Amino acid sequence: MGVDNKGIIVLSGASSGIGLAISRILLLEGFSVIGIDKNFTNLEIEDENFKPITIDLSNLEGLSRALPKILTEIGRPIRALINNAGFGRMAFVEQLSVQDMKKVMEVNFLSHAIVTKFFLPTLKQQNELADIIFLGSEASLKGARQGSIYCASKFAIRGFAQALREECAKSLVRVSVLNPGAVRTEFFQDLDFEPGPEPENAIEPEDVAALIMTILEARQGTVIDEINLSPQKQVWRKKK
Repeated sequence: MGVDNKGIIVLSGASSGIGLAISRILLLEGFSVIGIDKNFTNLEIEDENFKPITIDLSNLEGLSRALPKILTEIGRPIRALINNAGFGRMAFVEQLSVQDMKKVMEVNFLSHAIVTKFFLPTLKQQNELADIIFLGSEASLKGARQGSIYCASKFAIRGFAQALREECAKSLVRVSVLNPGAVRTEFFQDLDFEPGPEPENAIEPEDVAALIMTILEARQGTVIDEINLSPQKQVWRKKK
């Protein structure tokens, strides 16, 4: 990875959707990106400042074993940690399998809490401005039918971030949450519904990525607690 840049950013869920858009804008702006995801087979990035690390975030024991080595190998100040990876399973709660419930909580909440736990001491000790950014959701603001476990995982992220912000207040570590509504990505690939076809029916991944830059570029001493963004006209449609 190059060294003459704006710094290193660690990003989970980096290979597709919102994570891919974030990776691209960060590289364009001169950051080095360490991308964490379970699969980089079809990665659409060719850049010497992008380092992919393959980890299944739902395997919490494997994740916990891998993180100390990753931290040791970085060996340089980390400008930001972006917890982006996500997984959706939508159904009435009695229709969900226990395995589905477990995986949603592991990927959407526990994996981010564990990654943060391992990185936080380094972020505090390096005594330089650092951001921890969580990708929440509109589902972290209000419960929705057939979204019980997904909403619970996103509510958990929001509460975790709020508490963490208080814990980091005396350090140079800032904690922010981005809560997008429907984003037009592969997230809906395995679901039976999707946003409407018009541009105003969904947010684009690049919209979210642009707000990541807004958080990173905020003046030191200012914390952007949360950003909520929504499609101008929320429309859902059943897949045929």
